[in-house]
Amino acid sequence: MKKHRKSSKKQLSKKIGMPPGSLIYVGDMDADVSKMPKPTVTLVAYDAAELTETQLSDDDLAAFDLSAFTRAGKKVWLNIHGVHDAAVIAKIGTLFELHPLVQEDILNTEQRPKIDEFNDYVFLETRSFKYDKANLTMDSEQVSFVLGHDYLLTFQERSTGIFEPVRTRMRATKAHIRELGLDYLAYALLDSAVDRYFSVLEEMVDTSEDLEERLLSNPTNTELHMIHHLKHVSMELRRAVWPLREVINNLTRNESKFFKPATLPYLRDVNDHTVSFIESLESIRDSLSGMMDIYMASVSQRVNLEVRALTVVTMLFMPATLISGIFGMNFVHMPWLEEKDGFWWAMSLMGTIAIIMVIIFRRRQWLSSKK
Repeated sequence: MKKHRKSSKKQLSKKIGMPPGSLIYVGDMDADVSKMPKPTVTLVAYDAAELTETQLSDDDLAAFDLSAFTRAGKKVWLNIHGVHDAAVIAKIGTLFELHPLVQEDILNTEQRPKIDEFNDYVFLETRSFKYDKANLTMDSEQVSFVLGHDYLLTFQERSTGIFEPVRTRMRATKAHIRELGLDYLAYALLDSAVDRYFSVLEEMVDTSEDLEERLLSNPTNTELHMIHHLKHVSMELRRAVWPLREVINNLTRNESKFFKPATLPYLRDVNDHTVSFIESLESIRDSLSGMMDIYMASVSQRVNLEVRALTVVTMLFMPATLISGIFGMNFVHMPWLEEKDGFWWAMSLMGTIAIIMVIIFRRRQWLSSKK
């Protein structure tokens, strides 16, 4: 993940000195844009009775006529997979008269969640996440929405399936979602993206619980690295979701009147989900801080036990060292030097003192590893 952030910084440096609205793709520097698959543009035109899905070619996009669909009473949802081709984004921007700064923000995949309101449409950006439980890494992508009076545009970096539940609902016969407006469709897609956050959260909770059990049994440097990885993932999630709460708050205020009053309660429900996610994420962050304390306490306890073991061994040999040091002094007349059993008397004295010390240590539980 560090590698990804460094690449983003190098990519952002390309825009230094460029005028506002310059259409330059900002993404992973390691990715070769020329080798990336061509963006796909999918048109979903529907009403209460019928739904059609069409993948548009360059010629189809050039000949696209929104008014033909609106005259037929069709709602138009245009979904774009791949935002690395500035030419495609420029074509769509021209068709729907998007502001150059909006097009620039769509190409800049390092944006934080934001919302911009214009006379003819509202533009918002959020992020989608995929958690790799095996490597404890987080992969994120930018998702952009443009909601107009007669159309909805969505831009994704790649096909991740976050909108597939909504597509499945729309394909059903007599689907209620097709009877509602584009504002409800925008809500449903945003809600689908936010719901993905909770699957990531559940996986993180499972990882943290397993990590806590390992910390309590036998903490190693591996657990320490896992804690740091999880803390980084939680920080990345917080940076993305925290501003999203303000974005949804702006939508619920509906100052631009792009959302019908009947849709506002659903938006408030998404806001509640976002607040709940942030609170759960804060709980995980607190748990990780506690795990760090557990790890440090376990390491400190292990060091204390090792030091205590060395201290006990040292104290057991200190009387013997003292006695042997005394008998090693260069005096002519000393007790037991001239006696036949003097050596064994000295050894017995050393052993007796050592045994007495062991008994004292056991009574004080200094020899127990549990204390």
